[in-house]
Amino acid sequence: MKESLENTVGQDLGGSKEGKSSTVQHDEVNNLSEKPMDSEENPSDDADEKHDELDAETQDFLTRLGLKGKSKREVIELKKKLEEMSDKHLRCLAEFENAKRRNAKERLELMKTASQDVMQSLLPVLDDFERALKQMEQATSVEAVREGVVLIHDKLKGVLEQKGLKRMDSLGQEFNVEQHEAVTEILAPSESMKGKVIDEIERGYVLNDKIIRYAKVIVGK
Repeated sequence: MKESLENTVGQDLGGSKEGKSSTVQHDEVNNLSEKPMDSEENPSDDADEKHDELDAETQDFLTRLGLKGKSKREVIELKKKLEEMSDKHLRCLAEFENAKRRNAKERLELMKTASQDVMQSLLPVLDDFERALKQMEQATSVEAVREGVVLIHDKLKGVLEQKGLKRMDSLGQEFNVEQHEAVTEILAPSESMKGKVIDEIERGYVLNDKIIRYAKVIVGK
């Protein structure tokens, strides 16, 4: 009787222990399933933080540029802006070079054709010279030849004056280094001619108020 009672009590106690153990294990499983997984909850945040990290060399480069503390995203944005500015700069440089080439070509063409108008104006004078040469072969009077040459000279002078060419009048003028080139000095025929142009070896010319040839003169001393 005593032994059966002990067995019954043991079975009851064992059953309660097993039930309690199973209940505890079940609660622990529930707790584990309900516990938030910090390491797996936001994996993208860790990846972003790792992505934003810059190596030491890049950080040193940014420090020298005065961009210390910038994140990788900000560096990428700055790089894009720099590339856009570099592209605009290259485009402007290319346009400038093209304009420079066009201007050089236009200047070259202008230099080639700048004298065209003058040449066309001188062609009639050249025709007159050719006709005069033919007449000189048959001419019997020197006076007639002289008159023809004078006419051609006057015509040539008129054409050049129309284009802005003027002759310098140097005889009797004070010697001026900005207009004259002294070839030599001779004794002045009078006191008033000292320091003045006595003779003119080569006449000077001015084109549109700009000296294109200095007069070669003899100065009195």
